[in-house]
Amino acid sequence: MKIVLGITGSIAAYKAADLASQLVKRGHDVHCVMTSAATEFITPLTLQTLTRNPVLLQLEDEKQSWKPGHIDLADTCDLFLVAPATANVIAEFANGLAPDSLTSVYLALPRQTPVLIAPAMNGKMWLHPATRRNVQQLKQDNCAFIDPAEGDLACGYQGVGRLADLAHILAAVDAITG
Repeated sequence: MKIVLGITGSIAAYKAADLASQLVKRGHDVHCVMTSAATEFITPLTLQTLTRNPVLLQLEDEKQSWKPGHIDLADTCDLFLVAPATANVIAEFANGLAPDSLTSVYLALPRQTPVLIAPAMNGKMWLHPATRRNVQQLKQDNCAFIDPAEGDLACGYQGVGRLADLAHILAAVDAITG
């Protein structure tokens, strides 16, 4: 199955390397799309090497063919997985905003394409009414969520907000991909 793995600017972005590697080992064709903020935590080269596919960063870089790369990825993916997903990208998805490659792929997805979102953020951000509204909107739009885990957070707090364990994310992917 072709999986588009979206990676956003959370400290948990470094876990995307292990996630991508495990997805490839399970036989999936993984294509990463990163926000510019994600590149502060993990390099595109790491993900490109692990997936053996180019990483899409900016709409301006889509010069590989006559068809825009974000449209091609949306048209051909079997699962759209975002791990980690920040409050910002959740808000952009929920409000139909497409300022970058990741949000553009999301908006171009055929309606039947499964969307799986694994948030990672400060607990106060996760529990904020605006984030809760955005999550509810995305659930109404048929997006599935893997709720964040509880524990020590990078910001020094304890509580909800950690990226779910990779085993939990992989189990959710397996449930969708069979």
